[in-house]
Amino acid sequence: MNEQDQINYQRVAEAIAYIQTNFKHQPGLDEVASHVHLSAFHFQRLFTEWAGVSPKKFLQYLSVGHAKQILQQPESTLFSAAHDTGLSGTGRLHDLFVNIEGMTPGEYKNGGENLSINYSYTWSRFGGLLMASTPKGICYMGFVENKAKTFEVLTNKFPHAKFTEQLDEIQENALRVYNSDWDHIDQIKLHLKGTNFQLKVWEALLKVPSGQLSTYGKIAEQIKSPKASRAVGTAIGSNPVAFLIPCHRVIQSSGALGGYRWGETRKSAIIGWESAQLEMAQAV
Repeated sequence: MNEQDQINYQRVAEAIAYIQTNFKHQPGLDEVASHVHLSAFHFQRLFTEWAGVSPKKFLQYLSVGHAKQILQQPESTLFSAAHDTGLSGTGRLHDLFVNIEGMTPGEYKNGGENLSINYSYTWSRFGGLLMASTPKGICYMGFVENKAKTFEVLTNKFPHAKFTEQLDEIQENALRVYNSDWDHIDQIKLHLKGTNFQLKVWEALLKVPSGQLSTYGKIAEQIKSPKASRAVGTAIGSNPVAFLIPCHRVIQSSGALGGYRWGETRKSAIIGWESAQLEMAQAV
């Protein structure tokens, strides 16, 4: 990924936000293109190159009706669909390739004392990223709007750790997910600071296949705490690893997309992009 990808994403994100805000009057291609200061031809080409589908088709993936249709499918169908397509790599990624290791009680309580953490800023398909890793795995991955504020979030999690700005092999391996380079990914290990309940919720999120959706209630049932939907929502909201732990795939039971700690527009972009990738794989 390079800086041009970042510019392209910003234009696509601006277009998605505009379409969603003005959804009731169904803005046409010319209107949306004008809003992002492009000709209709160039905007259509840019959007299709980024998402793989037209802006109109992409918007369908973000509709409440489409979300409800996905949520009504049996879970067995969701899992088999993900594994039977050309995107089986994403299914394997979230079922087999990502391993969560919780920090020890000592590491949890002392704010990362004696931990050495490497961090780096990089680009992804969905915007700038701050990635951080310990020798055991990725400990943080967040989208960046403001470098100083995002780094402050990281250091607040581990106030006593030693930080070194360095892109290491652990981060490079995880970054391949954003490049869709799934055939060359080694097992991704996450070294996370969280309560037992949070870790259970985050592990459950890994089982939601790419291009599919779940709800807070379903995640609560999956971890055998059916009455804990609100607590599940809080744990999902505190997910420290964007995209790899796919909290963006959890929506409201009504079909509404709901909130996202890294912005609702970005959540929409990721959900729409994953839906497009799945549909294109099924068509092959």
